[in-house]
Amino acid sequence: MSLRDAFPPRPTHAKPTSTTPSLPELVRAQPAAASRASRPLPCYFAVPSPALRRLLSVPASSSSPVFRENSTAARLLPAGPGRYAWEVREGFAEASTKALASELFLYQQPAQLGANPSSATELLATLTDADSGLIVGWWPLRLAPDGRAVSLDQAPFGGPDLLSSAVPLAVVRAWIAATEGEMRARGARHCMLRLPALAYAPPAIARVAEALRLSGYRTVLAEVNNHLPFAEAYETRLHPSERRRLHKCQRHGMRVEQEPRLLLPLAYAFMRRCREEKGQALSLSEAQLTELFQRFPNNYFLFSVRDAAGEWAAMTVAVLVGNGVLYNFYPASPLHLNAFSPVVLLNAGLHAFGQASGLRLLDLGTSTLPTGLNESLLRFKRHLGGVPSLKLTLEKTL
Repeated sequence: MSLRDAFPPRPTHAKPTSTTPSLPELVRAQPAAASRASRPLPCYFAVPSPALRRLLSVPASSSSPVFRENSTAARLLPAGPGRYAWEVREGFAEASTKALASELFLYQQPAQLGANPSSATELLATLTDADSGLIVGWWPLRLAPDGRAVSLDQAPFGGPDLLSSAVPLAVVRAWIAATEGEMRARGARHCMLRLPALAYAPPAIARVAEALRLSGYRTVLAEVNNHLPFAEAYETRLHPSERRRLHKCQRHGMRVEQEPRLLLPLAYAFMRRCREEKGQALSLSEAQLTELFQRFPNNYFLFSVRDAAGEWAAMTVAVLVGNGVLYNFYPASPLHLNAFSPVVLLNAGLHAFGQASGLRLLDLGTSTLPTGLNESLLRFKRHLGGVPSLKLTLEKTL
């Protein structure tokens, strides 16, 4: 049985192109920027249009301020001729019940946000298109007592998430400015954001990055993220040396398996030992990772490579991030198997799983360690055929 046959098909997503444009190309290619809408604020700063009255449940005869419990003032943004409304609410649990223009990435979803409790003040700023009634902008934030505002802690990315490519750049900037005003009013003095890799949603992420740049944010870290497109065969992109290692693993009877969740404690210990051999540590505790598997059983998976004797040769946690993206999280193998490089076979299994599930791309992550760039890891991802894209971290003094 082939790897592709080993995994049942899932509902399909749109297939991506095999190349990822650079950030400047994407910005130039999009005449208007898209963004999401936020929740209604205690008062309106303009008389809403009939469509916006319906969206925010404002009586047709009302032109006076409207106050709502547990929400900040919802108002029309000055850009976009009264079509977009911004709102912000305290707490992630009370997420808007309005429909979303597109799927949220897992790390931005209320359930995932609630999986990492914090003592910081939690805000959710959204942007709503009054014509469609859909949320087109989504921005969860945490405000620390020391004046720092962060997109998301303990997550690979966060920040303003644009759910539609039809929102003008001016509206995105107005949404950012309105949210910054709310942050300042609550004592925030510094904001740091880590955006998704550009390949996740090129037009939307490029537009957000451009709006942030024009709003005074500066790039403090530009990382190279690598991914594999599921639209291409796995071996097509492999470097000859990695193809030889793949075939070597197969000749010696190694195979990819999807492991049951009950083996997570043993798998965690295996991944921790492999990381410790290389002087690295896992970012999540066993308890934290176990909770994620329990809360999101349809998003977190265990994959392994077993040798001919049935012993583990490699292990990883695969995360279904959403929008057709599968993230290879925590890949690990022991040093004594470096001659085989079983992680190459492990990625072949993930690639087969992604193709059978109709996904778009396999995210291999960045190659950045706390000490700086891991050049050998970056070279390995390139040999796997990884397609590079930017992953930006930005900051601003408010």
